[in-house]
Amino acid sequence: MRFSHTSITVRDLEASLAFYTNVLGLEFERRRRIEENRAEIAFVRDPETGARVELTKWDDKPTFEVGEQLDHLAFDVPDVAAAVAAARAKGARVAKEPYSLAGGSSTIAFLLDPNDVWIELIERASR
Repeated sequence: MRFSHTSITVRDLEASLAFYTNVLGLEFERRRRIEENRAEIAFVRDPETGARVELTKWDDKPTFEVGEQLDHLAFDVPDVAAAVAAARAKGARVAKEPYSLAGGSSTIAFLLDPNDVWIELIERASR
């Protein structure tokens, strides 16, 4: 398992992209609309370490309370179904079984940590 990225919920995607790129010096990586989630996401990365942040703007969440900004932590795994089964065997709670988003090539699943933080597991399509 390899750490992939941290996702945060943002109020304004344009302002957030400007902050993370212009103020913090992260590099824009990519942006995409996810209709089935009613959200738009963008990735920025640290050019020195490769660490990535996913900025998520939810259509149905124009405001949020302080503390709700953390959306999820993501990890790359070679086999999502096997990772979910292994986590379940160790007592982990599965929030979403493996699935793929429309137009996506990866398979993803979500676990919940003991604090109800969402943990995304990503099986990337063969490169």
